[in-house]
Amino acid sequence: MQSRKSSKPEQQAVFAWDAPGLLAGVDEAGRGPLAGPVVAAAVILDPRNPIAGLADSKKLTALRREKLYDEIHAKALCCSIALASVEEIDRLNILQATMLAMKRAVEGLRLKPNKVLVDGNRLPTLAIRAEAIVKGDALVPAISAASILAKVYRDRWCVEFDLQYPQYGFAGHKGYGTAEHLAALRLHGACPQHRRSFSPVAGVLQ
Repeated sequence: MQSRKSSKPEQQAVFAWDAPGLLAGVDEAGRGPLAGPVVAAAVILDPRNPIAGLADSKKLTALRREKLYDEIHAKALCCSIALASVEEIDRLNILQATMLAMKRAVEGLRLKPNKVLVDGNRLPTLAIRAEAIVKGDALVPAISAASILAKVYRDRWCVEFDLQYPQYGFAGHKGYGTAEHLAALRLHGACPQHRRSFSPVAGVLQ
């Protein structure tokens, strides 16, 4: 007797972690500084494992950001951090380099989100549905988490780079155009990580 094949196609099992509806938050750190890469992060939070105290990274203390950085990595479904280099910033401009870093962060996620929410009013080119949220880092927990990851990662980069070029004071001003930083630029010139397309740096080089 021949076995009868079912006409009903087999369906792939659907697991909670790859079900449709995953939401990623995206933010960046380092658009304004005169040196270093721009850093972007993308985070998919786990609604079953909430993180208390998420907020715009600029409104948190450095110690609180560090603690949340570790907690986000431990509790999020997945997260990704990506950079656009100083060379890319100078070649593309800071806006396009920021969009590139954001695109890399989203594409680096282990899980594919159904939708991406990006802080601000501009969107990177993505193959996923996306929406820009003004002040999203204060309104959307996933964007808040991304802002914390990006900020802490870039601050750590500055501290490490300070060891190579202590004369500029990167550990303190994090690359921003403070009076101390501008004075160091005038005294020592630009280092390899200074953004030559930014007017304060270009002015010193001239």
